[in-house]
Amino acid sequence: MSADRVRDGHRIAQLLASELESGATPDALAVTDADPEVEPTPEGALAYRVRAGDEGRTIASVYVQPDRARVEFAVSPAAVADAAEDAGLRVRPKAAQPPGTIVFVEDGAHVKWVLPAFAAAVGNEE
Repeated sequence: MSADRVRDGHRIAQLLASELESGATPDALAVTDADPEVEPTPEGALAYRVRAGDEGRTIASVYVQPDRARVEFAVSPAAVADAAEDAGLRVRPKAAQPPGTIVFVEDGAHVKWVLPAFAAAVGNEE
């Protein structure tokens, strides 16, 4: 069973993009600035940004690492952290101005787990 698990950061990011563009979240989100040829790096390479709303504001950036995807949310840090933690994902604050939240997606099966964090980001913009 563990052989069927998706633990490749590039593939996890692809699965997440598909979920976001399928309308799986309450609000329309768009995957932009995508680099389909991105190669995972230990530090994380930018795969794409996620935008929401009529103005197309960036709410998150998705990075690929060899064994996971990392989502850096730029809005609603507290709401995003709560939603991701409730889903069982690893979360950490991002020391930036304005502050952000980093959510780690370490398995393809966890892609659906991060969707509530996107909903929280859109629904609770700070």
